Amino acid sequence: MPDFPAGPGPAVYNTAASPARHVRLSPGLYFVATPIGAARDITLRGLDILLSADVIAAEDTRTARKLMDLHGVPLGDRPLIAYHDHNGPAQRPRLLAALGDGKSVAYVSEAGTPLVADPGYQLGRAAIEDGVSVMAAPGPSAALAALTVSGLPSDRFLFAGFPPGPGAAQKRFLEGLKEIDATLVLYESPKRVHRLLDVLDHVLGADRQIALCRELTKRFEEVIRGTITSVQEAIADRVLKGEIVLVIGRGQPVQASAEEIETALRAALKTLRVRDAATEVAEALGLPRRVVYQAALKLGDDG
Repeated sequence: MPDFPAGPGPAVYNTAASPARHVRLSPGLYFVATPIGAARDITLRGLDILLSADVIAAEDTRTARKLMDLHGVPLGDRPLIAYHDHNGPAQRPRLLAALGDGKSVAYVSEAGTPLVADPGYQLGRAAIEDGVSVMAAPGPSAALAALTVSGLPSDRFLFAGFPPGPGAAQKRFLEGLKEIDATLVLYESPKRVHRLLDVLDHVLGADRQIALCRELTKRFEEVIRGTITSVQEAIADRVLKGEIVLVIGRGQPVQASAEEIETALRAALKTLRVRDAATEVAEALGLPRRVVYQAALKLGDDG
């Protein structure tokens, strides 16, 4: 649960004069991103929606009430409905009925952006199937915050959520991510992160660059950057607390050896012309076609 600090320095809130304003919301479902730590990270539009929606649904109603109180957003006589993974099937019809009556429904997860490792997907799908408008009020996201401060490439990234617990399923999960040409973003429990790093060391290699991001935007925010080995050493004797996001850099592509290229070309040349064989091998090994074509010509010259 987020503790809603303001970040470094004392927090000052003026709940008597809320920055939120009443707006006329069109009927529909509004997914509102909420702070992952610092309460002031919520957007003004997010506050407007929380003030103006006919119905508010929340993964944790206590967190939602606290956030609204901090920003001077009164609930009034509007319903505040708990909606989470465990009661979704029971509560979804109630929310869909409100949407069907032409009401505006705001949904907030406990922290961050709804649907990003948070409940809401089934609600969104059901609303779309009913022809209801579904809109997003973007804002905080632990995955994007971690990517921003990681120092790792951000031009292409994959959010992979929570890995399975320790065991064969976890290893298979990580093996499936090994060859992806993108920065990886994982969520993990502080109780399991040491073990996860051990498996990552084995699966991805000790030299893979990572960033372990803990308690982002909160009072004890921490980012540990380095190789898997160096991060393991940095936290080896520590009992970590708080929410953790692990950002994993891309692996270096493995270059095929000259022997591997020759073997692949000889096999391809049994059924293909030189030009076609070079194209096939280049694509299979991830090499420039020009390089492979020259190697194929040399094989032909050598007989």
